[in-house]
Amino acid sequence: MSVSAHDEPSLFSRLGELRVFLELGSMLPALPALMQAPRGDGHPVLVLPGMLTSDGSTIVLRRYLSALGYQVHPWKLGMNWGPSVEIRQGVRDRFKELSDRYQRRVSIIGWSLGGIYARELAREMPALVRQVITLASPFGAGYKMDGSFDPELAKRLRVAPPVPCTAIYSKTDGVVPWEACLEEKGPKTDNIEVQATHIGMGVNPLVLWAIADRLAQPEGNWQPFDRSGFHSYFY
Repeated sequence: MSVSAHDEPSLFSRLGELRVFLELGSMLPALPALMQAPRGDGHPVLVLPGMLTSDGSTIVLRRYLSALGYQVHPWKLGMNWGPSVEIRQGVRDRFKELSDRYQRRVSIIGWSLGGIYARELAREMPALVRQVITLASPFGAGYKMDGSFDPELAKRLRVAPPVPCTAIYSKTDGVVPWEACLEEKGPKTDNIEVQATHIGMGVNPLVLWAIADRLAQPEGNWQPFDRSGFHSYFY
């Protein structure tokens, strides 16, 4: 699917981002159910925040995954101001630090721009990455730092890295074009649609459950998200 520079969220979708307060309010009542999510082998997980946010935005997600037994880590690079040379090198160094510490493949979760960083890390060091999970990451949009559209950049970024990749997206995203957040169909790619806001992805119970499901898969036995059973009512 090609994405042009004109595929922007509608005004209705932008106003819909106010639903984030409902997502926040749903966390506490959903917590008992969320703690029944599948549990994996406790492998290391690196969580990367979105544009103009920091590790504070991912604290709910990280605490939830830690409660499930994973070794979860923030990026520790402060505010995500964009893909500067310093940020790109900092993400690379942080990932390598965790890979060396655990001597295991690391799963990477990236929210929005953080997901683009995650996919690029996996493209550069696929042997060290267990899987990538992106949350509303517009890797197919092809926007440069000045806001202009670059079709060649979009074409390059849309190709998935050679590791299992799951893209979680919402058609009511009020910040980025949801069409740009989809992985192309392949043996190691999957797309999971959720009812969520862009800014609420990290606290939305449906998103958290889907992430837990993906992380719980045995290493080397990745499968697409199973939408049968009770999943069919929510995804």
